[in-house]
Amino acid sequence: MTKLLPFLALLFSFNAFADLRATGDLSIVIEREDGNALIVNTTEHKRLAKIEKLGDLSHASVVFSRDQRYAYVFGRDGGLTKIDMLKDAIDKRIIQAGNSIGGAISQDGKLIAVSNYTPGGVKVFSSDTLELVADIPSDYGEGLRSKVVGLVDAPGQRFVFSLFDAGEIWMADFKNPKAPVIKKFPNIGKQPYDALMSPDGHYYIAGLFGEPGLALLDLWNLDAGVKHILPDYGKDDEKLPVYKMPHLEGWAVAGDYVFAPAVGQHKVLVIDKNTWKLHDTIAVVGQPVFVMARPDARHVWVNFAFPDNNQVQVIDVKDLSLLKTLSPGKGVLHMEFTPRGEQVWVALRDDNQLVVYDTDTLQEITRLPANKPNGIFFSSRAHKIGL
Repeated sequence: MTKLLPFLALLFSFNAFADLRATGDLSIVIEREDGNALIVNTTEHKRLAKIEKLGDLSHASVVFSRDQRYAYVFGRDGGLTKIDMLKDAIDKRIIQAGNSIGGAISQDGKLIAVSNYTPGGVKVFSSDTLELVADIPSDYGEGLRSKVVGLVDAPGQRFVFSLFDAGEIWMADFKNPKAPVIKKFPNIGKQPYDALMSPDGHYYIAGLFGEPGLALLDLWNLDAGVKHILPDYGKDDEKLPVYKMPHLEGWAVAGDYVFAPAVGQHKVLVIDKNTWKLHDTIAVVGQPVFVMARPDARHVWVNFAFPDNNQVQVIDVKDLSLLKTLSPGKGVLHMEFTPRGEQVWVALRDDNQLVVYDTDTLQEITRLPANKPNGIFFSSRAHKIGL
């Protein structure tokens, strides 16, 4: 028996090596209807595992631990699930509220923040144990509590978020998690519905549903307060039904320009980042939902609300022109670029597929099956501000 020990040890080490899995090219794909999450290898275009029973994922979002091992899934039903992507298993799961709308991970990776519609406010948890660290109710008047949207991480161990009902932006400094410092910016405009952080962590921009324009917070100059920009855009345009609210997370920052969806209009706004004034508009086929820049910022990809959600358009940033219109399939809901931008993955909810494109040739590479996919989240997000 003792003669077999070295052989068994060698065999065990070989098996352990064979089972090793890198996490830098993994992705979580949300299957909306079933409440499942797929773990996908994005290099090999291969499904690795399915994690089931994650609750209501109709508006799910995902962030990743800084080591890219764990994915934190935010469900619409208040569920917060920590998935171990090496073990293909749920590590921990809690129900922290009644109705949630996304979350963020702190700069140091130790805190997970969740924004809630019901009962309203932000809850912050340990990323290790999912134990509650802080509860920030979004109270803004006598007996009034606001829905919270647009929650992102910011440099300096901070979270920034918007209060839809109150028309405010709040910043929570968590350098001391036991005593977070809240800074409030009131009167930013009516009904901020979503927001984004610029990739460098400099600007926080909230879209306004209740009035024209956007609310801009310069994180390098907080004393200047919130600036109302583009107050006149769309004022004289025909008011169209809004079939799906745009997602500001996907706004494209490319060179000196910010590309943003025009709410209820068949346009992409081109904003001069130096002056924060409207530089141009680009007519597109429908109401934009996601307006996303390829990582090198040369092209911007746009998908649309119903009834044009079977198309994707590509904008050439060099001359602000439409480069190509693609028809990948029915129900385009989400897009995600590989870290260096050589490919883009597109979720086709109504075709039960993921389609992968070469972003240079704009040709289709492959398709993978997925049941009603509505979100694609690459683990490379772990190292990006605001995602």
